[in-house]
Amino acid sequence: MKKPTLKSLAIVVPVFNEEDAIPFFKQAMVPLLQKLGDMGIQSRFVFVNDGSSDKTGEVIGTSDWPVDVHLLNLTRNFGKESALTAGLAHANDDAVVVMDVDLQDPPELIIEMVKHWNCGSKVVIPIRKDRSDDSVSKRLTAELFYRLHNRISNVNVPRNAGDFRLMDRVVVEAVNMLPENRRFMKGILAWVGFSATYLEFKRPVRSAGTTKYSFWKMWRYAVEGITSFSEAPLIIWTFIGAIIAFFAFSYAAYIVTSTLFFGVDTPGYASLITIILFLGGIQLLGIGVLGEYLGRIYSEVKRRPSFLVADDVRIPVRSDQSFRA
Repeated sequence: MKKPTLKSLAIVVPVFNEEDAIPFFKQAMVPLLQKLGDMGIQSRFVFVNDGSSDKTGEVIGTSDWPVDVHLLNLTRNFGKESALTAGLAHANDDAVVVMDVDLQDPPELIIEMVKHWNCGSKVVIPIRKDRSDDSVSKRLTAELFYRLHNRISNVNVPRNAGDFRLMDRVVVEAVNMLPENRRFMKGILAWVGFSATYLEFKRPVRSAGTTKYSFWKMWRYAVEGITSFSEAPLIIWTFIGAIIAFFAFSYAAYIVTSTLFFGVDTPGYASLITIILFLGGIQLLGIGVLGEYLGRIYSEVKRRPSFLVADDVRIPVRSDQSFRA
């Protein structure tokens, strides 16, 4: 049986306030696009401008690209997960590569990813072989998140893998079929399954600009990931409630027995207030966990779209600019 060969490739790039990084990205991508062209692959970009407040959309729209460019300007900043959803929804090629514009996703890996696709892999996922460039706290929190998520979730998210990956057309269509509004893309991409190949790589530093993920955004992202694919936090609180109830009844039995046999004891204010505060804190934590899931239900039942497109711009390549930096 003859092996399939890749004919068309869409490179989906979500961007948010990245006007300084666009020129570096273009310069780094030109040699890759030339190699893809030599392999007989027609490639194009799908940029998703996620409500940038700088000139990101203008820089993309006025640059001379060596391949066709599809620029989606969203009406506001919907978040990276929604921007990825928009990009995948508008990528109808044989395969799709998702990558960031900061060049921390090495463009040269795409050639290796295409080779694995030609060998039958539906998904090719680069994995960071070390996180030595990250801070100690970031490495520890990342490791804790992956361990916790994969232990309590019904899908395993590959450790140290970002959004950078190549997906076959059937994988993209499967992802686009999922109707949820609150989208944890790492979990969704793992949930759809399909045969995957993993490539190790050393992640370089950013070409320009700064990361858009604050500690609060990372925390919300982690909570989103856990609540999207696991009911364990709800189940855990059932056991916590049962344990606390057991100790409460045991203590109540002790007080009743002590009173019957030894008379009324003088209550201790410190112990009483400690127990009240402890139980109050536990109840508030439990309500918070319920609130996370209730908030997800509230968001989903409204059936609002994940994104809205303000401008859908097609920028065809000029023949005299083909594969020119």
